[in-house]
Amino acid sequence: MDKAMQRKQVLEQLNNMERAEHQRKSRLIVGRLMEDPAFQRAGTVGVTISAFPEVDTHELIQACWEAGKRVAVPKCWRKDRTMDFYAITDFNQLETVYMHLKEPKVEETVHLKAEDIDLLIVPGVVYTREGYRIGFGGGYYDRYLATYTGATRSLAFGVQLADRIFVEPHDIPVDMIHTECESIATGKVSG
Repeated sequence: MDKAMQRKQVLEQLNNMERAEHQRKSRLIVGRLMEDPAFQRAGTVGVTISAFPEVDTHELIQACWEAGKRVAVPKCWRKDRTMDFYAITDFNQLETVYMHLKEPKVEETVHLKAEDIDLLIVPGVVYTREGYRIGFGGGYYDRYLATYTGATRSLAFGVQLADRIFVEPHDIPVDMIHTECESIATGKVSG
């Protein structure tokens, strides 16, 4: 099965999840991440502002702030399909951009380099236990991961796991995946 078809099938399953179940499982997933030593050590966490049906990251971001961690969120540059991260200290520093995504207001936030981010939470739609993923199709994280050297984690619902996906030479696996039922060390653990 090709990437587009796998992405479509998993997104359909996620979109059909009841909101209460989505929230319950999101909390379990975030709880697993918060027990992860790489998260506990991280001073700066890079994370997207989730939109349904992704694992909800809002409570995670709030927990980071309460723990004194710096939160970095991505700003995507559509023209060259790159992204940068900016530190936010409040949800009011976000704006709604294309496709209803929330991104940092560049003029109100601080730009961070890749080496400033201790732990990067990498989004995706479909994952293998080896840490490979099918993203949302823009390639932003694939390009960013090519030069990022810190620890990586992904947050996923169990239905997002697949036995196999088509892997391309430029694909970079994440170090660990946290689901509502388990934490999966991918064999690439660096953090």
